[in-house]
Amino acid sequence: QVQLVESGGGLVQAGGSLTLSCAAPGDIFYYMAWFRQAPGQEREFVGGIAWNGDSTDYADSVKGRFTISRDNAKNTAYLQMNSLEPEDTAAYYCAASRRYTPGRFPRNYPYWGQGTQVTVSS
Repeated sequence: QVQLVESGGGLVQAGGSLTLSCAAPGDIFYYMAWFRQAPGQEREFVGGIAWNGDSTDYADSVKGRFTISRDNAKNTAYLQMNSLEPEDTAAYYCAASRRYTPGRFPRNYPYWGQGTQVTVSS
């Protein structure tokens, strides 16, 4: 069973920045994405990136503040989060798919990380 390994969460003040990493040891996925889930809410799509890095997709709530990138030599994806807001507080999950266009639905991603907490204080 492939397990994605996340790191980089933590506590930050509003307006600050954090970078999350997601490693896929020994495996390569065509599409990698980030989701988040706040207490009592459904898991929501944050953004995704295709193999070549040229195709990205972002939720409207993070567009212009978050950037996804990947280093295929390291089998790692990154989520750079700038101008963080208290509303960004959630557990962030990395997800991966071998499909070309898995879209924004969690059910289309068979592989998941354990989650990392991001807390933004006001």
